Amino acid sequence: MRHTKVKDLLNSTTTLQEINAKGWVRTFRNNQFIALNDGSTINNIQCVVDFENTPDETLKRITTGAAVSVTGTLAESKGAGQKYEIQVTKLEILGDSDAEKFPMQPKKHSLEFLRENAHLRVRTNAFGAIMRVRSVLSYAVHSYFQQKGFVYVNTPIITGADAEGAGEMFQVTSLPLDNLPKNEEGNIDYKKDFFGKHTNLTVSGQLEGETFAMALGQIYTFGPTFRAENSNTSRHLAEFWMIEPEVAFNDLNDNMDLAEDFIRYVIKYVLEKCPDDLKFLEGRLLEEEKSKPQAERSEMALLEKLNFVLENNFKRVSYTEAIDILRDSTPNKKKKFQYIINEWGADLQSEHERYLVEKHFKSPVILFDYPANIKAFYMRLNEDGKTVRAMDILFPGIGEIVGGSQREERFDVLVEKMKALGIDEEELWWYLDTRRFGSAVHSGFGLGFERLVLFVTGMTNIRDVIAFPRTPQNAEF
Repeated sequence: MRHTKVKDLLNSTTTLQEINAKGWVRTFRNNQFIALNDGSTINNIQCVVDFENTPDETLKRITTGAAVSVTGTLAESKGAGQKYEIQVTKLEILGDSDAEKFPMQPKKHSLEFLRENAHLRVRTNAFGAIMRVRSVLSYAVHSYFQQKGFVYVNTPIITGADAEGAGEMFQVTSLPLDNLPKNEEGNIDYKKDFFGKHTNLTVSGQLEGETFAMALGQIYTFGPTFRAENSNTSRHLAEFWMIEPEVAFNDLNDNMDLAEDFIRYVIKYVLEKCPDDLKFLEGRLLEEEKSKPQAERSEMALLEKLNFVLENNFKRVSYTEAIDILRDSTPNKKKKFQYIINEWGADLQSEHERYLVEKHFKSPVILFDYPANIKAFYMRLNEDGKTVRAMDILFPGIGEIVGGSQREERFDVLVEKMKALGIDEEELWWYLDTRRFGSAVHSGFGLGFERLVLFVTGMTNIRDVIAFPRTPQNAEF
């Protein structure tokens, strides 16, 4: 008999049918009641074993973590809190689990402990919920852009270009590290390397994406990116996924419209598709926050926060206006900010971004027209000569979630900016060609997918929203 998913059994409209279910034992109590879960839903289904007619050897093997197959009748449950249960007529142990050694016992585990057991943590309620939400969000991303007629482009993971100009990149080489070939100047001879030049793992697919937008009109990338930034924080990963649309003929205002519409769509989609998982994650967050001081607790519950984004128009504020607000704010005057805002040109920190969203405007905020010297070389220079057509979207509890800009489409201006920053024109000759041949106004943005999952699930550490986190000094699993 083909097995039926637990989710489908719990949503069934007919009972007293013979069914088969397979999954993993969450708990087994009174030698009679198995809580079975197969990953299709946060909810378990209760399986009632006829223990009097089941061999003791079999009952002893029904332990937390064991894989089992149960055949029986789907019946209305006599217990509270559940609609159906399975009256088991046949039980088979598919895979044993040593109760003494299995780490995921049915009790509360610390998130740190679960990270150390990342290969098994997805068997817990919280991580099952997070990964189902992540999967649905991923589908929503493609759904949005495909419905809008965007072309999905796979940009290279290995590249010779540094899109951000920060230099924090992982080098890719096939050279023997214990005997590196040298040229006449005594430097490493990259001509002898696999690609014949210095190459890295990509930090962004943007530059290559722009070339496709200038032919296909509107494209998006959704793939892995890498930063060799030695930041051991709850907001940074060395390997993460980025969503990057690029659109020809869009200016900064069009770009802000697209980003706002896109975020609303994916959040609305996951609210509709994952109600049980989100309800569970909201409860998990409330429990976690009880241990925090009142001042550190979120002002909004998880579902309230998600609806807050859907129901409030994103407030559009220039960087200059934001600096004035922050400089005159109470926490700045009383030196409550860790980074005090004294003058125009400061690079805003998470505490400033959250103040603007959560305290001042009480809505999501889009900041635009940033100082040129704190933004990347490819952003379009404004007529004032000191700001660029950049934009960041700020969310409650998380700060920046999207960064984007209108790109510098003028060849001469782009070349001057590259020279000023010491960026080699020869390395990016192909990028400059898009400004030589049929250049036009175009814009795009980047959204770190894990930041989005972090916001939607209510988790507080980015290492808990990706299957196997890659961080400084950690590449386990």
